[in-house]
Order: sequence, then C-alpha cells, then structure tokens
Amino acid sequence: MTATTTEQPVQLTFDGAVARLTLNRPKQLNVLDEPMAAACVEAMSEIERRADLGAVILDGAGRAFMGGGDLTVFHSDLANAPATAARLIDRFHLMVTAIRRLPVPVICAVHGAVAGGGVGLALACDIVIAASDVRLVPAYTRIGTSPDGGTTWSLTKVLGAKRAYEMFLTGEALDAEAALRLGLINRVVAADQLSATTTALAHKLAAGPRLAFANCKRLVQQATTGTFEAQLAAERAGFVSAAGTADFREGISSFFERREPKFGKG
Repeated sequence: MTATTTEQPVQLTFDGAVARLTLNRPKQLNVLDEPMAAACVEAMSEIERRADLGAVILDGAGRAFMGGGDLTVFHSDLANAPATAARLIDRFHLMVTAIRRLPVPVICAVHGAVAGGGVGLALACDIVIAASDVRLVPAYTRIGTSPDGGTTWSLTKVLGAKRAYEMFLTGEALDAEAALRLGLINRVVAADQLSATTTALAHKLAAGPRLAFANCKRLVQQATTGTFEAQLAAERAGFVSAAGTADFREGISSFFERREPKFGKG
C-alpha cells in the first residue's frame, strides 16, 4: 500500500522501466468518481505512449485498494442516475480495456477493501498480489444493480458460471486466503511487505524479454475464445516472431553458456 497524500485523484510515477499508477482518494477509500475516472484514462494513455516501459504497478493509497464507485454522485441526483452511471462506466471501461491491451505485464497490489468495480479492476490486471488483510466484495446487488468493469467476465472465467453467479447474488466477501484458493489472486503477503514485493516483481519482469512477454499475455487472453487449432497457429506465429529478436538470441546463447540472460528488450 502507498501513503500518497497529494490532491490529485491518481498519481503516476516512473522508476526506470516500471510505471506505478496509484489510486489517490485515500479518505474516500479510493472510490471512483468522474474526476478519478478521467485521470485514470489519461494516465493509462500516457503509459501506452511509453515504449520504454517493461511493467506497470497498479495500487491504492491509504487503507484500501478501491471501495468501488462513489455512491455520493448518485445519491445527490438520483433522477439522473442512469446518465451519471453511463458516463462513469464508459471511462472506467476505457481503463480496464487499456490494462488488458498493454503489451507489458500489469501487477495489481491490493489491500483492505476491494469492492464493486475494484474487483473488476484488479482482475483485469495480469498478476494480483494481495495483502493478508484484503477483502473482495462484489457488492453490486446490495445497491440493486449488476456488475461492470468486466467483473462478470473475469469471475466467470476463473470460478465458473455457478460459483460466480452465487457470489454476485449473495455479495459474500472473500478474504485473502479464500481468494487465493479460488485462483482470483496470485500471492498473499504481509501488509507491510506488499509494496516491496510488488516492486521487486515489477522490476524483475521489466528486465525480461518484452516481445515474449507480450506474446504470452496475448495468447493467454485469447486461449478460451477460439479453437484449439487457432491457438496452435497463434502460438506458432508468436514463437516465430520472437525467434528473430535479439532477446531470443541472448536467451539461447546464455543457456549454452550457463549464465543468466541479459535481455535488451529487442
């Protein structure tokens, strides 16, 4: 978790080849309103323009990763709730699709409350590392609506239709160990180790073979949407394209020279 305190709704920082995007409304548990949604989209656009990046970290300042949407924006004008929801969701969906579109790995560090759209946002990332105090809560049906942010897609792919449907209907919270057992997160660490663990992993991945990682991400994302034969063809194309890179030549050479590879991202 981070302790960012400046007033911007998100913070975007760079450390070498690693970008860190921090949700920064800690007093409001990082709930999403329109200014934050717009800032997230702008930050993701900047990340996409950076050809030098090898990994991205997404985290939240304060006591929680993200408490879902900011319900005060609806409560203040319930008559116009449909239009407000449409604007907010459109921007939120731009963010989650940008995360999935990025060729580099996106690591999400979650802690405290991960509710509503926070669940979808975390699951849109490639790797999720959770603090031991995390609680995942779908929360949507508690306010009389259905999920957004790709949450139904992600949870159904991981849990299966029946278990995902039950989770949405009951709104039951999952703690870190339960989420780990179900495959919703990759790793659980002590809360005071979350930032260090995520940062170390991001820098390790940023030093890896860029095209190979991009191909892996694309292949995994499309693995369940087509035929086995189509996946074989896509795997072949990915391998052949990587075989012409300097990273591949370095990987082969280092194997035979019995040393760690030093990838040059090309």
